[in-house]
Amino acid sequence: MALPQGGAIFILAASPAISAFPEMPQRATLNPMSQTVRIPDGFVEELKARIRPSDVIGRKVKLVKKGKEWVGLSPFTNEKSPSFYVNDQKRIFKCFSSGMGGDVISFIMETERLSFMEAVEKLAEEAGMSLPKASPEAAEEYDHRKRLQAVCEAAADYFEDRLQSTEGAAARAYLEGRGLLPAAWRRHRLGYSPDDWRKTIEHLKSEGFTMPEILEAGLAKESDKGGEPYDAFRGRLMFPIPDSRGGIIAFGGRGLTPDAKPKYLNSGDTPLFHKSRVLYRYKAAREALGSGEGGGLIVCEGYMDAIALAEAGFGHAVAPLGTALTEDQISLLWRAGPEPVLCFDGDKAGVGAAFRALDRALPHVEPGRSLYFVLLPDGMDPDDLIRERGPAAMTEALDNRLALSELLWRRERDAEPLDTPERQAGLEARLAAASALIQHPGVRAAYERDLKARMRDHFWQVRQASRSNNNRSTNAGNNSYNNRKRPGTGQNPASGESGQAALKSGAPAKLRGLGAVVRAIDSPFLLALGTETLAASIFPDPDVSQIRDCVLDFVNAGKAIDRSVMSAHLLETGNMRASRLLKDYPDTPQIAADGPEAREWLIALEQYMAVRGSDGQDPGSGTEAASGESTASPSAWRRRHQLVAERRALKARMNEAAGKVGES
Repeated sequence: MALPQGGAIFILAASPAISAFPEMPQRATLNPMSQTVRIPDGFVEELKARIRPSDVIGRKVKLVKKGKEWVGLSPFTNEKSPSFYVNDQKRIFKCFSSGMGGDVISFIMETERLSFMEAVEKLAEEAGMSLPKASPEAAEEYDHRKRLQAVCEAAADYFEDRLQSTEGAAARAYLEGRGLLPAAWRRHRLGYSPDDWRKTIEHLKSEGFTMPEILEAGLAKESDKGGEPYDAFRGRLMFPIPDSRGGIIAFGGRGLTPDAKPKYLNSGDTPLFHKSRVLYRYKAAREALGSGEGGGLIVCEGYMDAIALAEAGFGHAVAPLGTALTEDQISLLWRAGPEPVLCFDGDKAGVGAAFRALDRALPHVEPGRSLYFVLLPDGMDPDDLIRERGPAAMTEALDNRLALSELLWRRERDAEPLDTPERQAGLEARLAAASALIQHPGVRAAYERDLKARMRDHFWQVRQASRSNNNRSTNAGNNSYNNRKRPGTGQNPASGESGQAALKSGAPAKLRGLGAVVRAIDSPFLLALGTETLAASIFPDPDVSQIRDCVLDFVNAGKAIDRSVMSAHLLETGNMRASRLLKDYPDTPQIAADGPEAREWLIALEQYMAVRGSDGQDPGSGTEAASGESTASPSAWRRRHQLVAERRALKARMNEAAGKVGES
């Protein structure tokens, strides 16, 4: 990170859980300093001078001395030949495989996902330097918080020791039953709180802590009956909860008897800890995630799930603390990576939790900042899935994750049956309302397009299924309806040899699809309804396709849709027959926007969408069969649109090349 040359640095110290939600009022910060801090001239330079970069970086990268520099494999990319260099004299590192470089502060920021202030504070503690305090009161508050954190650290050590004792036998048996071995207990600092009213209190007092400190740290509770304070955690498997820098600030405890109430108990809010703004394993998870592009943390619902994932190789797993995911926690997730994956049980409760997380995040999604969701099979949680089916099953579930937009679509689609126009309109209204919540205008517009496309695709599939059912139940005589003219379209579907001969005759009334294209030219508002459908349509006559391509060219160029101008354009580009067909076609009557005729036009146009022919030719080549019975899937529509765009691009390149040849 480049720092200004000379002068002091001013930093507004803030919590690691700074909200990414600007409309929300900021809560009291968790950082010891809640006022603007003035870092004196030379403080950062002195800090870097006291710390040898190879010592700090060497804890994360295996370094080998080579001349005046240290060399190792990049921590930012997967490489086989070392291209990562550390120079202690210059106090810098350089990674040639990723292009990253900087000083020891920027290295800590990148590898541990810390803010500048957090990285400076961490390194200052290592160097034995005291950060300046904004005021005597802030200094006193800082010292007090350090004392409370020391109480929590002492309690964590004590609980770890008790887990290994005789009284921790039930907790050890539980962990072994969940497939966790002693090495995992140590990695996650698991412990056991004695089943006694004052044993933890007495131990902490023997370590020099006062009763008020033990109470304020959340390790003891006042008696409602006026008696002595008692231990907050008794007879429970203990999970220490670290903050974003790794210091223990709170605990979670799991009951070990069937009648334990509650099953899981968390520390209450303290000066150190607010459960709605902390994620279990956050520091370890973001370090495991590393600095690779994309991706994000895995979020599960409980302590044991996060530990099971970590032990199975998914070290970037975290968990909220017994509550629905909050805005502050989502902000923490986005600080670590742009696309975290939220794992929920596939039962009703898990789906409900996923929907609540979706609603909290939706207003704040931005380019490069979203969520993915995994709904696990058979109501299992990650711990169950890994123990019963192995880590590969978890990998498969993560590979099949759902984008936020997909989960939103499924929720609204399945909210009620869509068997009437009114209910279909209700779906459209719900999707529009959801899109409107998104604050970023570009993402909001993208969601509107995506959700409208999904809705069209869904209703297309419904219509196709209905048509298939009708075809199976209707006799051949009734199928003669398909050979009748469709009102308001200006086109006559052709069938049989006589129909094919009529198509080749060149008479405008017999050119299938010409009327539908001209109707869009005479009523341009229809293009907002069916541009994609028009692009995906297949017309037997190549000149009808030329007119359609001219329409798309005008739309993409932002030109006004005018029949006479387009006819002249076709003539200028050498498409004389297409120009004449467009010019001579009878005027079509104007139709009302959003009226029934507009929808009839779109339905009629859909008859011209077809998949790639059996001979492998691209749609729209002019050589396909005229049959309207082969209709395309929505993905084929989009492929057709791409082909049209590619054809236009090729045409432009050829014209450009021809111009250059002429100039030479």
